Amino acid sequence: MDRLVTLVVVGWIATGLVAGQEKKSAKPTPEQTRALERIQQLGGLALQLAHDDPRLEVSYHLMTGNLTDEHLAILKDLKGLVHLNLRGLQVHDDQLRYLRPLKSLVRLHLEKNPITDRGLEHIAGLTNLEYLNLYSTKVTDEGLKHLANLKKLKKLYLWQTKVTDAGVAALKKALPQVEINRGYEPAKPKPDKAEAKKPTNKKKPAKKTSPPKKPAKKPPQKKANKKKP
Repeated sequence: MDRLVTLVVVGWIATGLVAGQEKKSAKPTPEQTRALERIQQLGGLALQLAHDDPRLEVSYHLMTGNLTDEHLAILKDLKGLVHLNLRGLQVHDDQLRYLRPLKSLVRLHLEKNPITDRGLEHIAGLTNLEYLNLYSTKVTDEGLKHLANLKKLKKLYLWQTKVTDAGVAALKKALPQVEINRGYEPAKPKPDKAEAKKPTNKKKPAKKTSPPKKPAKKPPQKKANKKKP
């Protein structure tokens, strides 16, 4: 058994003992042990969330080669799987059917995959999901309707998708608690230059003018006294 699988198995047992459970109840099943071994052979990574938390995280996003159906089909044997990372692996809609049994999933990375609205039908029943990343997929407003029953969903990432403001508003109505991140704020349209130059009909206020000044009166000129001859 590989060292990584051994660590996971030992962690399960140790957690059970700390919690006062019997060693037998904490030990993983043969199916779980085989699944852990096979995931590592296929290039994946399976780890406990923490030394005192036996729940599992599986990640394939650093593997080399193509993701096959076997990579996903084997996950059904991991009953404590809560985190799954399938980022950028060219996962297609039909392959998402293997996620249907993973009812314990809390966090799911599906970003940078050619997933469409049809693929989201397969995750509509994962009601424990709290985090879902659909960044750079082909999802539209229609696909968001499949997420309306994920009542525990807290964070949803929709960067570079075909989702519109109307689709986001509809989902927020069904799931008011969810924080939807689209990666940007829609830019407001700039006014056309030609429109900006058009004269307005507003009249400018008339300038105040002071009344004309009256001409100053000239002082009367004194008549010269004519001397008698």
